[in-house]
Amino acid sequence: MAQTPRRPRTQQDARSEAEAAFKQTTTRPVEEPVAKPAVPGVRELVSLRIDQDVLEHFQQDGPGWQDRINDALRKVAGK
Repeated sequence: MAQTPRRPRTQQDARSEAEAAFKQTTTRPVEEPVAKPAVPGVRELVSLRIDQDVLEHFQQDGPGWQDRINDALRKVAGK
């Protein structure tokens, strides 16, 4: 009885099969990163552009000008 001629395996075929088998066994579902709970009172670092005269107004009393800007924004926001 004549056997069907077999196609010789090439190195590329073996590599493709091995990669497919390895990928199936090592693939994990993507886990969503755990969101950190918001801590009250923590300040967020931001960058914003302020008119020079407004900046000078808050800086004229010396250190703490960023806190004064924060207080003014909080007052306007009604908080």
